[in-house]
Amino acid sequence: MSWVSSIDIWKYPIATHDRLMLILTQRFSANPQRIVPSTLLLTADERTRSRRQVRTDGGEVAHLRLPRGTVLRDGDLLKPDTGEIWVRVLAKPESVFTIKATTALKLLQAAYHLGNRHVQLEIHPTYLRLSPDPVLKQMLEQLQVEIVEEVVPFQPEIGAYGHHHHRSSSK
Repeated sequence: MSWVSSIDIWKYPIATHDRLMLILTQRFSANPQRIVPSTLLLTADERTRSRRQVRTDGGEVAHLRLPRGTVLRDGDLLKPDTGEIWVRVLAKPESVFTIKATTALKLLQAAYHLGNRHVQLEIHPTYLRLSPDPVLKQMLEQLQVEIVEEVVPFQPEIGAYGHHHHRSSSK
C-alpha cells in the first residue's frame, strides 16, 4: 500500500479485521424513493456530530467524516466519496416534552420563553417539542400549557445562521 497523507486519509476506506470500514463523507437531502442497504438511527444530539464512529442498523461500523457543523436531518442520505453505498439517517425516538396549548397565543408565549433560554426546540403549528428539563417543565407549568412526556423522534430547528447550538441545562 502506498503512503497516503493524513489530510487525504479520510477519503479512503479503512481496513479493519480484513474488511473495509465505510467512511461517509457526502450528505444529500432526503429522497424516499432511493433504495438504501443500511440506516443510521440517531438522536437529535447525535445528528449534530459530523465526525465520529457510528453503527448501522445491520451492526456495521462506519465513520462520519462530514464538513464540520453539518447537522443531519431525518431522511438525509449519506455516501462515501467512492462507491455507491448509500445510508439513510433516521431520527431515533427519544424522551421529549411535547407542549400544547389551548390558544395560539399561549403556544407563542411558551415558544418565546423557551427561545429566551436558547433551548433546542421543534416547532409546529399546534405544538412545540423539547428535551426534558425539570426547570423548564416548572416554567411551562406556570404558563399553564399542557406538557406531554413521550418518546418520539425529535427534530429541533437549526439555528437562524445555519448552524446548531446545543445547550442542556440538565447535564
